[in-house]
Amino acid sequence: MIIPALNEEETVAAVVRGVLDHLEADILVVDDGSHDRTATVATQAGAIVLRHPFNLGVGAALRTGFRYASEHGYQVVAQVDADGQHEVTDAKRLVELVTNGEADLAVGSRFGSVYDVSRLRRLSMKLLSRRVSRYLGTPIHDTTSGFRAFSHAAVTRFARSYPSAYLSDTVEALLMAGDWGLTVVEIPVQMHARKGGQPSANFGRSLYHLARLTLVIGLHRFRRPLYQRVEGAQ
Repeated sequence: MIIPALNEEETVAAVVRGVLDHLEADILVVDDGSHDRTATVATQAGAIVLRHPFNLGVGAALRTGFRYASEHGYQVVAQVDADGQHEVTDAKRLVELVTNGEADLAVGSRFGSVYDVSRLRRLSMKLLSRRVSRYLGTPIHDTTSGFRAFSHAAVTRFARSYPSAYLSDTVEALLMAGDWGLTVVEIPVQMHARKGGQPSANFGRSLYHLARLTLVIGLHRFRRPLYQRVEGAQ
């Protein structure tokens, strides 16, 4: 289990304990440059903790986690947020999809529960869903969900080239999975209100990255992505 965390000392211990109570899993918390006691409380709760010296973003934290998982031979990896929004029991369902060979990347959709977002954000999510679903050839309603499970094949690939830019770590990762021929499956999950801390992105930052991501999606089919050049050189 990979839990990226930034200044989540209020919630990360409860998330770690919840995973330990419901799943037989090793837990890796990647502290992405926190200025609080996130790393300390996560360690005390029973997690393995890796720390970035400064904030690199969720995508970079996940790449660190994937590299750790790949180097230590884990066959299935799940991603859960540190803020308590994800229902840990749903993580088991995502993992089972991967374990049973039904998916290489299993996505938990927030729209399986009552999930309140602004009209503008809901519109942008629908537009992203339409474009990504068309690209993959399978319906994905929640392209920005950070509640996922990954197969060994996905972990091995993403350990080398997981996108680090905000929103790319969710949306562009789906496009990359499609390019690699990985099977992407989505199921509805429950979402809770944030238990503490502050969101990492404000409206202005989200709008900027949404515009950038729209360009990334539009150009993805016509460019040779960096991750393909890196693989070709190996």
